[in-house]
Amino acid sequence: MPETESEPWEYSLYIPNDPRAVTVCRRTLRLILTMHGLIGLVDVAELLASELVSNAVRHTKGPAALRIRWSAAVLRIGAWDADPDPEPPEPPGNLEQLEEAEEGRGLALVRACSDLWGWQPLSRFGNRGKYVWCDLVTV
Repeated sequence: MPETESEPWEYSLYIPNDPRAVTVCRRTLRLILTMHGLIGLVDVAELLASELVSNAVRHTKGPAALRIRWSAAVLRIGAWDADPDPEPPEPPGNLEQLEEAEEGRGLALVRACSDLWGWQPLSRFGNRGKYVWCDLVTV
């Protein structure tokens, strides 16, 4: 019987640049959270992961990855892509701006539904890219 675990864990799912990968990521995330007893986070986590991964797939040409980490009662959901530029746009600040915005609506959802979010450029094992992440705190 799964229980909410206190031990940290992390998963990475590497995906091709294919819009169908968003669904694969969402379903994989649901399974991981269910198996770790975090079913109460599934709906919001699926929404956030879908936004992050769809941005990685839609706005880049290379591969991407979904990363999920649990540590100290914080679920971090992130999407890596191979494009180090540009910085994700700052989400619109209010509803009127959101309605008129051509970009950044997904990140506005991420900002509204997560406890913290951000991005960072990455260079690892000779690969360059960026990592956009958000946290859900469960305490």
